[in-house]
Amino acid sequence: MEPKISEFKSFKNRIMSKLRIVNIIALGLISVTSFAGNPDRGGQASANQLVINGWARSSGLGWASQSSIKGIESMYMNIGGLVNTPKTDIAFARTSWLSGSGVNISSFGFAQNLGNDNALGLSISSIDLGDIPITTVQQPNGGLGNFSPRLTNIGLGYGRKFTERITGGVLLRVYSENASNLKAQGVAIDAGIQYKTSWKTADDTHFGVSIKNIGPDVKYSGDGISIKRLNPKDNQEATVNQRIAKYNIPALINIGGAHDIKLDKNEETNFHTLSLAANFTYNAFSLNQTTFGAEYIYKSMFMVRAGYAYEKGIMSYDTRRTASTGLMGGVTFELPYGKDGNRFALDYSYRDTRPFSGTHSIGLKMSLGNQSE
Repeated sequence: MEPKISEFKSFKNRIMSKLRIVNIIALGLISVTSFAGNPDRGGQASANQLVINGWARSSGLGWASQSSIKGIESMYMNIGGLVNTPKTDIAFARTSWLSGSGVNISSFGFAQNLGNDNALGLSISSIDLGDIPITTVQQPNGGLGNFSPRLTNIGLGYGRKFTERITGGVLLRVYSENASNLKAQGVAIDAGIQYKTSWKTADDTHFGVSIKNIGPDVKYSGDGISIKRLNPKDNQEATVNQRIAKYNIPALINIGGAHDIKLDKNEETNFHTLSLAANFTYNAFSLNQTTFGAEYIYKSMFMVRAGYAYEKGIMSYDTRRTASTGLMGGVTFELPYGKDGNRFALDYSYRDTRPFSGTHSIGLKMSLGNQSE
C-alpha cells in the first residue's frame, strides 16, 4: 500500500529538522578545533565585555545554566532557549562588577513568544567604567577634567522550536566601545541548541551547545591614534596617524548538560526539584573552564543556586589568571499575580573575587500572560 502524501510530507519535515540540528552541531565541532583554549593569547582580544554576564539569575550558576536556560537570559547564555519564553518577558538587571572598581553594568531585555514555535528577543547591555581623570605628559596628575568610557552591546535574537525536544536559535549582536577620543565598533553572531528528554516520568535531562562571539576582527579609530610630531626639516609641527592593528573578539563554545530530579514522594505533586548541571567552555583567549552547579526549586516560586567554575591554577592566588575564585551563587523569588498567568521575579547573585569585594547582581523580571492564551 502506497504511503499517503501527508505522511510523506510529515516524514520529510522531520528529516529536514534533524538535518538542521546536525548542521548546527557540526558547526560547533568545527569551532572546537578552531577556538580551543589558548592561555598564551590572554589579554590580546578586543571587546571582552562580550563575555561578561550582567544578568542576575543565570550568573548564579555561570555557564552551567546554558543547557537549560530559557527566556530573556538565554540571549546571553544560549539563544536556543529563547523560544521557551511563556509569552512576554521584560527584565532589568544591575551589576556591580568587581565591587570597589567603580564598574557598573545595566542590562535590559525583552522577549516575545510569537506562537507557531517562534520567538524574538532584544537585549541591551551598557557598561559604565566611571569617571577617569584626563592626564597628559605635561600634566600627569590631571586637572584637565574627566572622561567616561562606555561599552554597549545590543543583541537581536530569534528562537525556534524544531521538535518537542529540540530548540535552537541565532543572535546578532552589535557592540561598541567609546572613550573621549577613541572608539571601536563591530558585530558578532551567537548560535545555540538545546535538547530535552525524560529518563523518568517527572525527571528531565537537558543538553546544550552554544557558540558565542563569532565575527570579524575589529580595530580602534579616532583622534586618540593621532600624535603630533616636529618635522626637523622645517621645524613645523604636523599630526601623524599611527597604524592600528586589528584584534580578534573572544570567541568561545559551550557544551553542557543538566538533570532535574523530582524530590516529591507523591507522584501527583511537583513541589520540590533539584537540578544538577555541568558545562565545559572552550575559550579562544583564556584558559578552558569547567563549571558545576546545583539549583533547588520550590513550586517555581523560590530558587536557590550555587556553582563553581574551575580552570587550571584557580585554586591559588599565585597561579590564578582571573580575579574570580570560581565560587558563585544566587537566589530567586518568583510570585504570580493577577488572573492571566502573570509572574514577577526578584533575582540576586554573588560571584566571589580576589581582590575586590565580589560581583553583585540584582534583577527584576515581569512575565505577562502565558503561551496558551
